[in-house]
Amino acid sequence: MSPAEPALIRYILTGVALLFLGLFLLIPLAAVFVQAFEKGVAVYFKAVTEPDALAAIRLTLLVAAISVPLNLLFGVVASWAIAKFDFPGKSLLLTLIDIPFAVSPVIAGLMFVLLFGARGGVFGPWLTAHGIKIIFAAPGIVIATLFVTFPFIARELVPLMQAMGSEEEEAAVVLGANGLQTFFLVTLPNIKWGLLYGVTLCTARAMGEFGAVSVVSGHIRGETDTVPLHVETLYNEYNFTAAFAVASILAAVSVAALAAKKIMQLKVER
Repeated sequence: MSPAEPALIRYILTGVALLFLGLFLLIPLAAVFVQAFEKGVAVYFKAVTEPDALAAIRLTLLVAAISVPLNLLFGVVASWAIAKFDFPGKSLLLTLIDIPFAVSPVIAGLMFVLLFGARGGVFGPWLTAHGIKIIFAAPGIVIATLFVTFPFIARELVPLMQAMGSEEEEAAVVLGANGLQTFFLVTLPNIKWGLLYGVTLCTARAMGEFGAVSVVSGHIRGETDTVPLHVETLYNEYNFTAAFAVASILAAVSVAALAAKKIMQLKVER
């Protein structure tokens, strides 16, 4: 806002923004932790360490550990190709990367059920005949999470690489560097904060995804329930304290991701 604006207008707009953030972000977030510890620390730790909760946490970490590196590989390759080269279908690739932003996660989950479902799925009969289970198992959860999260890293790196230009890489090639040396010694140092920024967002979304995972998981307690699904199960059973206790783990991850995001955003801007 222009410094010439009246002070009263600036105070009113700032107050409205802070009020909105307080009502819809800070108070609900604080309420999660208050409810989680309402019955004491012992009850809290019992809720987050019981077998089903630990199974959900392990599965969530496993899904993130698989999907984030794969998204990292795709994001770097796709952004490198889009920012550094001209090729037929470049605009189509950019459009395809944005599809998960436009498609509802629930619809994405249904698509994978139609592809890999044991009954009626396109590849379902073949997978069943070979003893491969995708839907209602960990592989389906990983695939659904990959679909939902794969734009995050690519969309962060594409504008960053485009803004960098290609002069430094061209100079490195002229000086005798090969492709890998150019990437690791020239490109990577310039994009490292943007890369970490994208990885942070991707990780937070992978751990918190609900819609697509809910469709493909089958809600098998202790087996295919991730942390968000386990929270829903506990809440539907009116076990509110345990639900908020487990939810506080995701809330803490979100807060940590937000802090890391802000730090890396400042690094990128510099």
